[in-house]
Amino acid sequence: MNQAYAMTAVAVVVLATVLIGALGLRISRTTSDFYVASRSVPPGLNAAAISGEYLSAASFLGIAGLVLLQGPDMLWYSVGYTAGHLVLLLFVAAPLRRSGAYTLPDFAEARLESKRVRRLASVLVVGIGWLYLLPQLQGAGLTLEILTGSPRWLGGLLVAVVVTAAVAAGGMRSITFVQAFQYWLKLVALLVPALFLVAAWQADSRPRAVYDEPPAFRERTAVRIDTGVGLRFAEPLSATVHGTVDGHRHTGEPVRFAAGTHRIEAGTTLRFAAGERVPERTGRGPDDRAPGWAEPPDSRREEHSLYATYGLILATFLGTMGLPHVVVRFYTSPDGHAARRTTLVVLGLIGTFYLLPPVYGALGRIYAPELTLTGHADAAVLVLPGRVLGGLAGDLLGALLAGGAFAAFLSTASGLAMSVAGVLTQDVLPSLGVRHFRLATLLAMSVPTAANAIVNDLPVADAVGLAFAVSASSFCPLLVLGIWWRGLTPAGAIAGLVLGGGSALTAVAATMAGTMTGHEASGWAHALLAWPAVWSVPVGFLTMVLVSLATRAGVPPGADAIMARLHLPERLAPPPRSSGPRSSGPRSSGSPSSGSPGVEA
Repeated sequence: MNQAYAMTAVAVVVLATVLIGALGLRISRTTSDFYVASRSVPPGLNAAAISGEYLSAASFLGIAGLVLLQGPDMLWYSVGYTAGHLVLLLFVAAPLRRSGAYTLPDFAEARLESKRVRRLASVLVVGIGWLYLLPQLQGAGLTLEILTGSPRWLGGLLVAVVVTAAVAAGGMRSITFVQAFQYWLKLVALLVPALFLVAAWQADSRPRAVYDEPPAFRERTAVRIDTGVGLRFAEPLSATVHGTVDGHRHTGEPVRFAAGTHRIEAGTTLRFAAGERVPERTGRGPDDRAPGWAEPPDSRREEHSLYATYGLILATFLGTMGLPHVVVRFYTSPDGHAARRTTLVVLGLIGTFYLLPPVYGALGRIYAPELTLTGHADAAVLVLPGRVLGGLAGDLLGALLAGGAFAAFLSTASGLAMSVAGVLTQDVLPSLGVRHFRLATLLAMSVPTAANAIVNDLPVADAVGLAFAVSASSFCPLLVLGIWWRGLTPAGAIAGLVLGGGSALTAVAATMAGTMTGHEASGWAHALLAWPAVWSVPVGFLTMVLVSLATRAGVPPGADAIMARLHLPERLAPPPRSSGPRSSGPRSSGSPSSGSPGVEA
């Protein structure tokens, strides 16, 4: 890839983000503009902005990497990410807009009249936001490293600086225009190269991908192993080795690998002949089958594939409704009807986008199979134009993809920073002023930026999957029961959030940390921890229901009024009750459907 072209594309995207953000700043004149864009964003613009922030590094790079690693099974990610908005449309979008809230903690307090529920919801929003921000910064670092050879942390730092400046300067009104622009940029950036790549693949006379067999090297290929791993060879294979294999040092001579798992030390280079099958990356060594940070936790899914699929479906279907950067967007709609229309348009926009990443994953199995060994499968999207086309066409298309990838990191990180900063402003910092929001934005980005400098090779799709699993197990029960069941009590909500969300977070974090080794890493214990949504979502729902039934006397006295407000059209619903000074700031423009100018910023 031509570095000059690629860096020019990244610079153009960053400059466009700053300029469009500045335009939004010029028309952000009130506090309501800053927090919720005065609740006046039309469905088309709002849908493009939601799609822009939702289509993250996991969508742009991660899904292609997972398809490259594991084949068509990973198409469930695309299906789940899209269908999650259908669930959001049916159960949550319009009632949540009618609640008059600005954040999920606002909704929790208004619905249950409990400061404790609000504080717990605030902790979960910040935690999920930071979990989701980290893979955006990791993806940016990977992209910039491939383009320029810079340290992995530098790309994440660049995204953090640009996002902090854009969000702190213009707030919601500003990033609405930025994210809408970035959606269309990402779609074009994936679509145009995909058309050229598929055309080149169709004209290629060599064999195409076969998913029920391991990928094979199409030409003589050198693979450098940067971190010590175990490689499992399905059959005997010869390769030229410069480095250490199974404790023996080699200096460029041919080595015959017997079938089985072999330990490859960091810094070793392996040269494979054309036509040889690509060995499987298993872990850190022949006796250690636990996946590391560079290996997705679902690498053992062949042991319990049906259970793993259900876990993936539940996490992606139900986790969308609790993602703070998605939910906050519905508060910017003029009314509940507009919120529903927005969600319908979002389904079309993201459904179109998700047709494209699997194409890159499939082509990656043909043209870049060595990425399965290096732990850089997420880079498949970026390297394919140079592998398939080469020359000026490959450089230009690669630059377009690099710009689109950076747009993905910037747009999602902007939405996450906005939602996390909103919660920090209301529940941590001493006031609701715009000045404190800007300070909260800096805090919201500093924690994941620091973590990005420490954590390396975090698979973006699986890291995002962690946030989805926690969201599905905590906020999904809270929103569904809070909107549709009058009997939910504060005690039930707290117990469900702790047991559902807490157990999901503990399970997946333990899996990604590699706490299981040997036979444990391929048995039911591993499966239950790696895909917790199958049991953690029911735990969250059942706990909320059972504890609420046991504490019926704790049903808030205003439950009937707020249930009417959630489900009646705005013109018939009772006005929102104030939940205190900390939740009134974003509603300074009046009632949920008010168009009054609000307080000056």
